[in-house]
Amino acid sequence: MELRHLQHFVAVAEDQHFTRAAERLMVSQSGLSASIRALERELQTPLFVRTTRRVTLTEAGRALLAEAERVLAQVRAAYEAVAAVQGVLRGTLALGSEQCIAGVNVAQLLATFRRRHPDVEIRLRQWGSAALAEEVAAGRLDLAFAYRTEADPEQLRSVALTSEPMTVLCHPDHRLARAGVPLTPHDLADEVFVDFHPDWGPRRATDAAFTAAGVRRTVALEVNDVHSLLDLVDEDLGIAVVPRHFRHKREALTALPLKDTDEAAYETVALVPSPRAASPAARAASPAARAASPAARALMALLDDGGA
Repeated sequence: MELRHLQHFVAVAEDQHFTRAAERLMVSQSGLSASIRALERELQTPLFVRTTRRVTLTEAGRALLAEAERVLAQVRAAYEAVAAVQGVLRGTLALGSEQCIAGVNVAQLLATFRRRHPDVEIRLRQWGSAALAEEVAAGRLDLAFAYRTEADPEQLRSVALTSEPMTVLCHPDHRLARAGVPLTPHDLADEVFVDFHPDWGPRRATDAAFTAAGVRRTVALEVNDVHSLLDLVDEDLGIAVVPRHFRHKREALTALPLKDTDEAAYETVALVPSPRAASPAARAASPAARAASPAARALMALLDDGGA
């Protein structure tokens, strides 16, 4: 089994199309097909179900995909490690983040990192926290900023960065806004809620707070972006429980503290692979990630000075 066979296999699995994969790899389609057939002969099983429109993975193909991605990631890490010893950091930093993560200025961190390591290609992806944890554990991301998560320490490490209270947002004409007092989950039991997909950190933090308080709630309006959530609350279609910094994104809305629960906090963490799996680019980014927490602002200042 050759590395190029695995590279070709992963490309076809990602594109679900031989022609597109061949174009991306800059090889002939016949050569790509021959490479896949050679791999299937060696493994003595089909890896794809081929149709006129696309190709899909067989059960054996799905099993191979995870291992092939891991092998290719380790090969890339080996090349990057040699370059790092030679004094030049190269390769790719694959970073993931939730939208509007609490306490971390992702753009600033990336700018600092790029100034320090201009030869590293930076890739950024936005997903919910659970998906980010899976991507880091699988080796498809070097680092992710997400909501706190339980993880297998053999695959994933979680580094605490910051914690922020949750806040209730509502329309200024809403009865809660007129009362103008801090609220408990019990005060909100009969409200209509706007919230994110269950994979998102703010939704998970809110669900945990209401579960701890023994209050059931129904999310009637579910969205996957911050601006849609704010628009729905702005039209008085429901209320939202969000990290405190969201209140600055729409000043016209009324923000009220959520109290009487120890679970009502959005805790930002950096998710990184186990030390054995972390690439040189990820290890170089880790100090910057820790610097984004309030506990390490002095380090952030040193990094900024050194990268200017």
